[in-house]
Amino acid sequence: MPSAFTVRTIHLGDRGEDVRDIQRRLAAGHARIDPKELVGVFGASTESAVRAFQQERGLLVDGKVGPETWAHLVEAGYALGDRVLYLRAPMLRGDDVRALQRRVNRLGFDAGREDGIFGERCDRAVREFQRNVGMDADGVVGLETLAELERIPETRMDVSGAMVREAEALRRMSSSLRGTMVAVDAGHGPDDTGEVGPTGLSEDRAAYALAESVVAELARRGAKSWLLRGKDENPDPPERARRANEREAAVCLSVHLNGGRDPAAEGSMCLYYGTDSAFSHAGQLLAESIQDELTSRLGLTDGRTHPMAIAILRETRMPAVQIEPCFLTNPREERLLAEEAFRSDVAIAIAHGVERFLGARAGRADAVSNGRPSSVASTGGRAPS
Repeated sequence: MPSAFTVRTIHLGDRGEDVRDIQRRLAAGHARIDPKELVGVFGASTESAVRAFQQERGLLVDGKVGPETWAHLVEAGYALGDRVLYLRAPMLRGDDVRALQRRVNRLGFDAGREDGIFGERCDRAVREFQRNVGMDADGVVGLETLAELERIPETRMDVSGAMVREAEALRRMSSSLRGTMVAVDAGHGPDDTGEVGPTGLSEDRAAYALAESVVAELARRGAKSWLLRGKDENPDPPERARRANEREAAVCLSVHLNGGRDPAAEGSMCLYYGTDSAFSHAGQLLAESIQDELTSRLGLTDGRTHPMAIAILRETRMPAVQIEPCFLTNPREERLLAEEAFRSDVAIAIAHGVERFLGARAGRADAVSNGRPSSVASTGGRAPS
């Protein structure tokens, strides 16, 4: 059976019990799979079901079941009440936790971002709720606490506690890059090279070179910036998020390159945390600032900004974006990425975008706390497969 830490990625053509497990989990979510494949054959209908699941969950849509897609398949199997929830290490994750966070937030307690991770803020909110209803404040969500949650009518709140907290964090941030802590993630790594360009340039190498340029440009402007992985390292996305959280970065920038079957596909896009029920306003604002700089300064095709729930965006506790300025599979853009001058121009545009985000923080914080959408609306699309 696959695990959240498996190295193997399961894809079209694979067979076995692990494929049957994936199919069972997809079918539980009402996916339609060809009965001929349900013997453990990863065929076309299974791939289609995986793609639909990835689209729905805000994951990169590639039709393959790697560690991140597998983790979401496991999480999707939990409904509120299926198990006892409490703060532990590693933290409990699942759709039951997300439902709990939503319920507690709507009752006026601040369970934090509705990300499906039972962390310290969720624990504090549960304990506060328990105290308010006269229960022992032990932070354990079992049958008694669930009964109390169901007994009290929800208060429909236009602004959640998580949004208010995010707005306050924006107001406290520096108005300039000088002294600001910025974590920069170079996507992929030597054991997971990502996309490959027509001449053989791999995404892990191209992203690392570009990330180095971003760190250098941020440092030139006075920021305290660093890379979340070494050149020969390949930490998984949750570990990268943990490193950014541990050093209390104010902003996290993850650098990737896009790819696709069509060699003519081109342009830039930025991703921020978001699901069908919740998203990071600050992340969206940061993504839009950077995307606008990349397209207006460099003339890159505008692939817009998009909400996604990948780990580097979901598990970081600061405004975070994944920046994909080019298609590595486009011959012209691959050539540009190999040029130091172009990488420097991209880094300058990204730094300008971060500066714009920081400089406008007060007005943006008001927009967040009032629950207003930003001026540049996301299409709600997903990264090309």
